Amino acid sequence: MSEHAGKPFLYVVVCAAGVAAGVTRLIDAAQERDWEVGVIATPVAMNGFFDTAAVEARTGRPLRSAWRSPADPRPFPAPDAVVVAPATFNTVNKWAAGLADTLAVGTLCEAAGLGVPVAVLPCVADALAAHPAYQDSLIRLRAMGVRFGEPYSGLPDADGRSPEFGWERALELLETP
Repeated sequence: MSEHAGKPFLYVVVCAAGVAAGVTRLIDAAQERDWEVGVIATPVAMNGFFDTAAVEARTGRPLRSAWRSPADPRPFPAPDAVVVAPATFNTVNKWAAGLADTLAVGTLCEAAGLGVPVAVLPCVADALAAHPAYQDSLIRLRAMGVRFGEPYSGLPDADGRSPEFGWERALELLETP
């Protein structure tokens, strides 16, 4: 376990999906379970998908999206676990293919090599989830030990209500070996 104030450290990777606006719910839930949290966002997610100032205020740490220079200190300790929520079609496919072209995906690729537990809450439209590349990516990532929550399409149920995004489910996935 990395040490920061004696608490385990959780990386939260946020992708560009509408539900990303609720990421502070995940941060709050993690902190209530005694995690220290650092957030890494995909570059597209930084374009108004969530309140970046609120995230920095909640975590007390800078929000990361870009690579640091070699001379810059590491702003986060090594992770004890990683959550990807919401996880988009693009990020899941790039991660499974090992295309570490952003800090977020590079972090995910590295987490597997470190043996760090990773929980994923996919937020992918049904039409994209049916794509063979995405299905292959899920198989590959599961084989690497990645834990997936139920897919979330955001589509309204039969009563016309949009379902809640299960932020806390990510933490439950980490607690279940």
